[in-house]
Amino acid sequence: MTREHYIPFNKEFLLEQQISVFAEDPQKSDAFKKLFDIVEHYYHYEAFNLNRNLKQNYALFDPDLSPKEREAFVGKSDFLIFKETLHKVLAHGNYTRIDQETLDRAFKESDLIGLNLSIDFNAFKDYELYVRGHHKATEKVSKFVFWKKEIEVEYYDRVMVYLNYNEADYLKEKKVKLGKMPVDPGSIGLKIFKRVPKNDLETIFPNAIPRMSTRDKLFFWVPGIGGGISLLSTTVIPALIGMYAAYQSGETIDLLNSKASLNQGLIALGILCAYLFRQYSNFINKKIKYGKMLSDSLYFKNLGNNSGAFYSLLNSSEEEVLKETILAYAFLYRSPTPLTEDELDAQIESWFLTELHTDLDFDVKDALEKLQNIGLGIETNGKWEVIGLDNALVKIDKLWDSVFEYNQETTSGLNCT
Repeated sequence: MTREHYIPFNKEFLLEQQISVFAEDPQKSDAFKKLFDIVEHYYHYEAFNLNRNLKQNYALFDPDLSPKEREAFVGKSDFLIFKETLHKVLAHGNYTRIDQETLDRAFKESDLIGLNLSIDFNAFKDYELYVRGHHKATEKVSKFVFWKKEIEVEYYDRVMVYLNYNEADYLKEKKVKLGKMPVDPGSIGLKIFKRVPKNDLETIFPNAIPRMSTRDKLFFWVPGIGGGISLLSTTVIPALIGMYAAYQSGETIDLLNSKASLNQGLIALGILCAYLFRQYSNFINKKIKYGKMLSDSLYFKNLGNNSGAFYSLLNSSEEEVLKETILAYAFLYRSPTPLTEDELDAQIESWFLTELHTDLDFDVKDALEKLQNIGLGIETNGKWEVIGLDNALVKIDKLWDSVFEYNQETTSGLNCT
């Protein structure tokens, strides 16, 4: 898999790693902590505004709201603003969209359930999957009745699925059956899961239905039809024909041989039926296994649904933003000379590789843009530097003061009235 922008360490750990450099200077260590405590609160305020924006522009499409509640947001919820804001939050959280080729491959292959799932994509105007973080784990899967094999399975740490459902008229025209899903046509569903197998992404679609694979069908029908015809034509039918012919001609029926031949045929037919029943039971067992995986996903792996998913997304977005800012500021602060974007990128990625044994693609452009936006980073002729800790604290304090622009004239005017 390609390297990700996602930083798989929490902000507290990274902050302590950077503070450790100032171990011999308690004043700098304390100032560094204070600086990023204020920066964190500022980013939290930004996340709050993003959350309010998302909730208002999503309300008209939220399947968890009643039709009457949604009506109140007609003309207030804007789909384009919602989608743009959602993409912004996902980008800040270092989520990446899964391309169609990867999705198609996941739909064809299966690591754990070994079952074909049919998804009626006519249900959706649009659907998108976003992922963040990945790891590998060894799992045991059943190959035959008594044999289990260990395989290496790739997992996505986080997966968000975006489902924009079609309107009722379109669903009716295409004969789409939403089944027992409590989803209103024209709504938008959001779900976030953890630890989803890369090749079993289809399991998180709510309308995925188990189907027999071509292999399952061949194992079921070919032996059944071929064996059934063979048994009937070579044993059962000849025995019955012989008995009937003897009866018509008045000859003595050799009951012993006829019954023996007939019984052998029926026994063989019974064995064939038992084989077919076993093959069908294997398919049913796979469906049960899929049902368990689905219930586990919904109960243990689900991190948020619809508007509730915003909190998980914004929390991860806020963390990623802060981690990038901490690292960019710390490395520029310790550098004796200003650094170019590429030089800073190389230093941070090298530090992750040597100190934390993690190969990632640090999003240096985003980190420098954040530093510049909050007034801590300065770019001159393609080279970057940061202001000192004392000045940085003053700068961030002023930034906070400008968040709520309530001046004395406004407040005094209110008091007079």
